[in-house]
Amino acid sequence: MNFAKRLKELRLELNLTQSEFAEKINSTRSTIAGYETERKEPDYSTLQSIAEFFDVSVDYLIGRTDIRNHYKIETKAYHNLDKSGLPEEAIKQIEDYIEFVKQKYNPDGTLKKKG
Repeated sequence: MNFAKRLKELRLELNLTQSEFAEKINSTRSTIAGYETERKEPDYSTLQSIAEFFDVSVDYLIGRTDIRNHYKIETKAYHNLDKSGLPEEAIKQIEDYIEFVKQKYNPDGTLKKKG
């Protein structure tokens, strides 16, 4: 799915008009219409704002993945993890590893570049 379709789908899930959505991200209805009809493309900053508004990754927004938010999956997986019987030290190691993995990713869910 491309950005235009994904944006419209997300907007409609929240029952927002183009005007209402535009107001929420400090844009205009015509700009949102342009995005949804593929006549315009957002700059990186706007793309991040849209992703943050819908609580999805930029990768999801542009159609590179169907996973809305990798961080939510990680958090849910951790809370569903059966930690019973593990010593506190082992639980701490698991938490440290999760933090290590999170540091490898940008807020939009993309892998950070090395260097």
